[in-house]
Amino acid sequence: MPAGIFRVCLVVITAIVNHPLLFPKENATVPEYAEDIIQKMKAHEENLRLEQLRLEQEIARQEATLKALEKATETEEQNIKEPIPWDLWSAMSMVIFLLIELWRQDYQDGNWQESACEEDDMAVLGKAFKGVALPDKAALANFYERCILGATGDMARKRELVEGFADDLLEALRSVCNRDADMEVEESIGVGSMYENWRVHKPLVCDLIVPFTPPEPYCFRSQTWCSRESVPPDKQGYGTIKVCRADEDAAGCICGKTKMGEDMLCLLHSQTNQTRRLGEMEDLLCFKNTQYLDANQVMKWFQIAITKSWNKISHKYEFDLTFNLLDSPGALRIKFRSGKSIAFNLTPVVQCEDSDAYFISHFPRSGLTADPASSTDWFVTFAVYERRFIHSISKKLPANACHLSCLQILSFLHGKQCSLTGPSSLTNYHLKTVMLHLLQTRPYQDWAPENLEARLQDMLKFLEKSLQEKKLCHFFIGNRKVPEVLNFPVVFQKAEPLNLFRPFVLHRDAYRKTVDTFHEMLRNTSALINEYTVHIPSVGHTNMLHKESL
Repeated sequence: MPAGIFRVCLVVITAIVNHPLLFPKENATVPEYAEDIIQKMKAHEENLRLEQLRLEQEIARQEATLKALEKATETEEQNIKEPIPWDLWSAMSMVIFLLIELWRQDYQDGNWQESACEEDDMAVLGKAFKGVALPDKAALANFYERCILGATGDMARKRELVEGFADDLLEALRSVCNRDADMEVEESIGVGSMYENWRVHKPLVCDLIVPFTPPEPYCFRSQTWCSRESVPPDKQGYGTIKVCRADEDAAGCICGKTKMGEDMLCLLHSQTNQTRRLGEMEDLLCFKNTQYLDANQVMKWFQIAITKSWNKISHKYEFDLTFNLLDSPGALRIKFRSGKSIAFNLTPVVQCEDSDAYFISHFPRSGLTADPASSTDWFVTFAVYERRFIHSISKKLPANACHLSCLQILSFLHGKQCSLTGPSSLTNYHLKTVMLHLLQTRPYQDWAPENLEARLQDMLKFLEKSLQEKKLCHFFIGNRKVPEVLNFPVVFQKAEPLNLFRPFVLHRDAYRKTVDTFHEMLRNTSALINEYTVHIPSVGHTNMLHKESL
């Protein structure tokens, strides 16, 4: 009898311990191509089976021993007293374990189902690319000639027009501002897809950043998230900008850190001087009662300054200038009398120390990127380094390399898919980041123009793997292999890598929507490409027409 109860309890315990709900697998997704992992799992399963057989043999030996002991007992009274406490303990243990099992089933039912759904999504994601057949090289070449080059042929002309007008506008802005009290703007810098030669979506919008500095005797002292010991994940990639006097110590006056006697007075920071100083800080676009630069104040100042400068030079031009977006102070649109228009962005930025990294007051955000908690938090952009890296590595690649062609095709397909199924949290910046990583890892000769199809497949596989792992690292932050010729700041190279897909961990609905859109794009790739190339002549004739148009 005791042996039977012992066996029942052992079976119950084994069932509970091996139940998937007791130890849920948080990351149970195993790609099909990891054959070594599957073999290890099978070997582990075989070891468990052998261990189970050994335990059963051990139980059988214990049962035989118990029977021998029962026969050897001399008194019937001992045979009755021994099993009673054992039977009671076994029954209580079995009831407790069953109650725990029922509670786990009720409590974790929702989480288990959600985890199972996510595992199914990962399984489908792993198989998505394997079932996609990209068009051949001729079809891709025709598609690129027809949809990419044909749509972006006037990119250089628009850049030239916008740059010339922006220079004139900023020169007028300097003349209308008070040099003793207002911010001083510097020359504009072109960044983004228009200046990296891969933009495909219309309208062709130029992005220009405008560095500005405070009037004398003030200066900016910046602090990035890298210089702090512990930073919340939502603060990574941000920094603050403090407005100080050039002759002031960065640590500030000692009167603010020590207790001074009642009969002692700081000649620099008396109550009158402190009140006047706070008023000056607000005039210098700082947050109320602080020395930290306020992005909202900067946006208002810049919009007013642009309006004043345009009023001064508007008589020279035969077009109108309007603000394109209300929430973006530098989103401008040139409207010609013929009805045509050109959009461009003019965004104020602050230089980060002596580098080409900048604190940007406003930038387009995806659905996942939330606004900063405070207007004193400024996002750090490395757009200048990105443009410089692409231009420098292009000189090392074969002639007519296909790296930008791959990015343009992928951006075009994703944009068309989003127009069909709705917006996605996957942005063009994510696609460019994929290209930057591959440019650094693959040999230069692999980017020859005849390898367009293979490199496009590499980008899709890399993006698929990143979505599966919910991890896409920023190209520059934490990358210690950045070429020295870029003079990239060491502080950012030594920082912890920044995961651009981290929001997907918190926003599961957005993640599933993004994955579904990616699946649809893969399935529709051939259909979209064939749709735009169905009436296209041969490749040689197309190239000849393109050369004539140039």
